[in-house]
Amino acid sequence: MTATAAPALFDLPYAPLAKRPLPAGRPRDWYITHNRRLKAMRLAIALLDSGVYLPQHAHNRRIRATAELIGIRPPSDTTCHMVRTLMRYAR
Repeated sequence: MTATAAPALFDLPYAPLAKRPLPAGRPRDWYITHNRRLKAMRLAIALLDSGVYLPQHAHNRRIRATAELIGIRPPSDTTCHMVRTLMRYAR
Protein backbone atom coordinates (compact mmCIF):
# COMPACT_ATOMS: atom_id res chain seq x y z
CA MET A 1 0.00 0.00 0.00
CA THR A 2 1.32 3.42 -0.91
CA ALA A 3 -1.31 5.51 0.83
CA THR A 4 -0.06 7.03 4.06
CA ALA A 5 -2.46 8.27 6.65
CA ALA A 6 -1.79 11.58 8.34
CA PRO A 7 -1.00 11.19 12.02
CA ALA A 8 -3.79 12.12 14.40
CA LEU A 9 -2.90 15.17 16.46
CA PHE A 10 -4.80 15.60 19.67
CA ASP A 11 -2.66 18.28 21.27
CA LEU A 12 -3.34 21.10 18.85
CA PRO A 13 -3.19 24.63 20.24
CA TYR A 14 -6.60 26.00 20.96
CA ALA A 15 -8.03 29.21 19.59
CA PRO A 16 -9.05 31.51 22.43
CA LEU A 17 -12.68 32.41 22.69
CA ALA A 18 -13.82 35.92 21.91
CA LYS A 19 -13.51 38.06 25.02
CA ARG A 20 -16.60 39.63 26.46
CA PRO A 21 -16.57 42.67 28.70
CA LEU A 22 -16.84 42.04 32.41
CA PRO A 23 -20.10 43.05 34.07
CA ALA A 24 -20.19 46.68 35.15
CA GLY A 25 -21.01 47.92 38.62
CA ARG A 26 -19.04 45.43 40.71
CA PRO A 27 -16.62 46.54 43.42
CA ARG A 28 -12.98 46.90 42.32
CA ASP A 29 -11.93 43.95 44.53
CA TRP A 30 -14.23 41.66 42.54
CA TYR A 31 -12.41 42.48 39.28
CA ILE A 32 -9.00 42.03 40.89
CA THR A 33 -9.98 38.64 42.32
CA HIS A 34 -11.59 37.54 39.06
CA ASN A 35 -8.49 38.36 37.00
CA ARG A 36 -6.22 36.74 39.61
CA ARG A 37 -8.24 33.52 39.43
CA LEU A 38 -8.03 33.46 35.64
CA LYS A 39 -4.26 33.98 35.77
CA ALA A 40 -3.88 31.26 38.42
CA MET A 41 -5.88 28.82 36.28
CA ARG A 42 -3.73 29.55 33.21
CA LEU A 43 -0.57 29.01 35.23
CA ALA A 44 -1.84 25.82 36.89
CA ILE A 45 -2.75 24.37 33.49
CA ALA A 46 0.65 25.32 32.05
CA LEU A 47 2.45 23.72 35.01
CA LEU A 48 0.42 20.53 34.72
CA ASP A 49 1.12 20.42 30.97
CA SER A 50 4.84 20.81 31.65
CA GLY A 51 4.90 17.87 34.08
CA VAL A 52 4.64 19.61 37.46
CA TYR A 53 1.83 17.66 39.13
CA LEU A 54 2.39 18.26 42.83
CA PRO A 55 1.88 21.63 44.51
CA GLN A 56 5.01 21.18 46.63
CA HIS A 57 7.06 21.13 43.39
CA ALA A 58 5.52 24.40 42.20
CA HIS A 59 7.72 26.95 43.96
CA ASN A 60 7.29 30.65 43.29
CA ARG A 61 10.39 30.66 41.05
CA ARG A 62 9.00 27.86 38.89
CA ILE A 63 5.57 29.50 38.66
CA ARG A 64 7.13 32.82 37.64
CA ALA A 65 9.37 31.10 35.09
CA THR A 66 6.30 29.40 33.63
CA ALA A 67 4.51 32.75 33.46
CA GLU A 68 7.43 34.18 31.50
CA LEU A 69 7.44 31.13 29.23
CA ILE A 70 3.76 31.45 28.32
CA GLY A 71 3.95 35.21 27.98
CA ILE A 72 2.09 36.62 30.96
CA ARG A 73 3.28 39.03 33.63
CA PRO A 74 4.97 37.54 36.71
CA PRO A 75 2.39 36.64 39.35
CA SER A 76 2.32 37.98 42.88
CA ASP A 77 2.92 35.81 45.93
CA THR A 78 -0.86 35.64 46.43
CA THR A 79 -1.39 34.36 42.88
CA CYS A 80 1.40 31.78 43.32
CA HIS A 81 -0.35 30.54 46.45
CA MET A 82 -3.61 30.33 44.51
CA VAL A 83 -1.89 28.28 41.77
CA ARG A 84 -0.71 25.74 44.34
CA THR A 85 -4.20 25.60 45.87
CA LEU A 86 -5.73 24.90 42.45
CA MET A 87 -3.19 22.14 41.85
CA ARG A 88 -3.94 20.62 45.23
CA TYR A 89 -7.69 20.37 44.56
CA ALA A 90 -7.41 19.41 40.88
CA ARG A 91 -6.63 15.79 41.71
